[in-house]
Amino acid sequence: MDRILKLLCWPAAAAIAGILLWYEQFKLTGNPGSVWLFTVLSDWLGIHGYEAPFRLGVAAAEIAASLLVLVPATRIPGAALALGIMSGAIFFHVVSPLGIDPYKDGGKLFTEACAVWLCAAYILIVWRREALAMLERYTGLRLPRAA
Repeated sequence: MDRILKLLCWPAAAAIAGILLWYEQFKLTGNPGSVWLFTVLSDWLGIHGYEAPFRLGVAAAEIAASLLVLVPATRIPGAALALGIMSGAIFFHVVSPLGIDPYKDGGKLFTEACAVWLCAAYILIVWRREALAMLERYTGLRLPRAA
């Protein structure tokens, strides 16, 4: 069963990369919808005028997560990065003026953020032993073990 769960990480990783990379075309080209979204967020955060660095920084992080999650040796850090980015995206959709459905399209952006979050969480849960070992190795933390 463990082998099947690990094999299912491939389609989860492909879904993460596919969804994130699809939206990079809008962020990187300065699509008006993307510029508007990041302007709303940067203004709401009180960092007026920083829409472009914010948008391009998120794009760079999403590209990195997309590439990392597709390579088996870096899948865990890629999934962790995707989970973190999407946690932020979901948070901002819920608490900021953007709302769940900023483009009035049925909340597609929010739904896809949730899908990426779930795929990343799935990968981290399936590879939890390796993820915890990696966390311990790189942070020096000693995490409690189940009996």
